[in-house]
Amino acid sequence: MNVNLPEYLASSATGNFFLLAGPCVIEGEKMALEIAEKAVEVTSRLNIPYVFKGSYRKANRSSLHSFTGIGDEEALRILRKVGETFNIPTVTDIHTEPEAAMAAEYVDMLQIPAFLCRQTTLLVAAAKTGKMVNIKKGQFLSPEAMKHAVEKVREAGNPAVAITERGTTFGYQDLIVDYRGIPVMQANGCPVILDVTHSLQQPNQTSGVTGGRPELIETVARAGIAVGADGLFIETHQNPAVAKSDGANMLRLDLLPALLEKLTVLRMAVNQIGR
Repeated sequence: MNVNLPEYLASSATGNFFLLAGPCVIEGEKMALEIAEKAVEVTSRLNIPYVFKGSYRKANRSSLHSFTGIGDEEALRILRKVGETFNIPTVTDIHTEPEAAMAAEYVDMLQIPAFLCRQTTLLVAAAKTGKMVNIKKGQFLSPEAMKHAVEKVREAGNPAVAITERGTTFGYQDLIVDYRGIPVMQANGCPVILDVTHSLQQPNQTSGVTGGRPELIETVARAGIAVGADGLFIETHQNPAVAKSDGANMLRLDLLPALLEKLTVLRMAVNQIGR
C-alpha cells in the first residue's frame, strides 16, 4: 500500500484507535486472506485504520520442535498479496539485520520483537529501510527506558517509529501490564500500541508451550483504550485451538467484530471527557 503510514494511522475522522491484527504466524494463503477480509470488513465499518499483522517466521519459540513457518519467501509473498488484495498496509517481525531489507520489499512496517528491542544494529537496519518501525517494549524494560530505542531509530534518519507495550515479566510464568507506561512512552512523541494478546501470555511453561488467558482479552483492551493507547495489537485466528503458534492467547476471529464495536464506543466516550 503506497501510503504515509504515520498519517494513515492517525487518519480516523472520529478519533478512533488504530489496529494491528492478524495471525501470529502465516500458516498459508487461504487463512491469511480470510482473516484479513474479516478484519477489513469490521474496521472499515467502524472507521478504524487497520494494518494486517503476520509473522513470516517465528524465531523465538519455547521448543526446538515448535512450528517456525512455511518458508520465508512464501510467507512474505502472502503478506504482499494480502496488502494488494485489500489495499491495506502490512507488518511483520524481523530478527537480524539482513532480514530488514528483505522484509521491507514486501511489507509497510517492520516490527522489532520485544527480546530484541535493545539490539542497536537491528534497529538501525530497520530504520534505514525507510519503513515505519514498531518496537515492542522488552518484558524486562521500564517504559522510561524505551526512549533509547526510539532515539536509535530517529538518529538513523527515520522519524516513523512506534512503541508497543506487551506486558512486563511478573515472576517466572506471568506478565502484567503497567498502564502508567502508556503516557510515559507517549511522551517520546510517537504512537503507543497496546499488544493485548501477548500481554496475556503465560511464558516459560514446563510443557514447552506458552500458555495464556484469552478470557481477559476484552478486559485488557478496554483498560488500554481508557488510558489513551493510540492503537491496539491483537492476534486472531479462525480456530486458536489449532493455531501453529500462540494459540493459547489469541482471539477467535468471529469474536473480533463485537470486541471492536465495544472498544469504539469506549474510545468515543474517552474522547468526549478528555484523556
